[in-house]
Amino acid sequence: MLKQVKTFSGAMFRDGVSRRPAAFSSAERHLLEAESWLCRAQDASPDGGVSYGYSLFGGWRPSYPETSGYIATTFFRMANDRDPSYRNRAVNILRWLRSIQNADGSFSNPRYGRQGIVFDTGQVLFGLVKGYEATGDFDLLRSARRAAGWLTSVADVDMRWTRSEHLNTPHVYNTRTAWALLRMNQIEFDASREAVARKNLDWAVAEQGANGFFQHCSFKPGETPFTHTIAYTARGLLESGLLLNDRKYIEAAQRCADAMPLHLRGDGHLPLAISTAGKAVSDACCLTGNCQFAIVWARLFAHGHGESYRTGVVRALDYVMSTQNITTDDPDVRGAIKGSHPIWARYAPMSFPNWATKFFIDAMWLRKGMEQCSEFRS
Repeated sequence: MLKQVKTFSGAMFRDGVSRRPAAFSSAERHLLEAESWLCRAQDASPDGGVSYGYSLFGGWRPSYPETSGYIATTFFRMANDRDPSYRNRAVNILRWLRSIQNADGSFSNPRYGRQGIVFDTGQVLFGLVKGYEATGDFDLLRSARRAAGWLTSVADVDMRWTRSEHLNTPHVYNTRTAWALLRMNQIEFDASREAVARKNLDWAVAEQGANGFFQHCSFKPGETPFTHTIAYTARGLLESGLLLNDRKYIEAAQRCADAMPLHLRGDGHLPLAISTAGKAVSDACCLTGNCQFAIVWARLFAHGHGESYRTGVVRALDYVMSTQNITTDDPDVRGAIKGSHPIWARYAPMSFPNWATKFFIDAMWLRKGMEQCSEFRS
């Protein structure tokens, strides 16, 4: 505990002395340090999964199934783009996830008991699908079938996910789970999966206001949504729309993506939470949300939707890099992305959650591709 107190006291001092962004090194160095930290987060867990992250409250936390699932997709991509050894890391994650899959095909969050959760199961499904595509392992396909089957079966009579959810509350950010079902359909089509996915996507679109923001977008009813969950929703709509070739979903994602630059400061800061009325309610920043919106903007830019998105990607990620400590001698935090800036703010306070660094890595690789394309065009 003494070590964590020292680590987080230092982080609080850094954030307290100056809330302004600091100078940062080359983008590639920041990316490499983040990749190394995500490997250490996996190595900190004895089961092959990826630790929830490093926290003031207990140091390295146990492996987190939900985010380990989609981190596997990042590792498979890095096996192609960075180093083949990442393939073994991804396979180890999936081996662990298969070992903890519930008998009904779902996945749980141990913090809330053994009952399957829709969102968590959807995020693991991404890893299972990618794993089967990358390895041809039929055990992964069987696990993916079971997970997708459970997601389809627990939808209500209107084919929506209104139960087996966090706090038994429907969330529009299950557009990401709809996207996962559609990814499953890319390797093995089932009309019922698409029907359930579309119903949940349609509901999310119906919950979107003219200003681009969504009702039912927060973890808990009545709370102001973090940029993290707003970006989850927009990304799920965008990727689902691309897979289905359905402009309705793409345009809904674009309305949200176009609303965010109104809140993007010149230094790349996005507010931690934004109300459904489109009002920022915090001066802090959810760094995860910054990274996720950079991904949304980069994906829209890649599909020919305007130069302004490229500018947003660069600004948002420059801000995150300015908060990333890549010079400390402490390997538990070097290269990691905090939940919030400052570190004590409301989203994942006093921690370095694994998914913040995962989305930073994904966004930085998209930024690299975007910049290489721009250089080629010039």
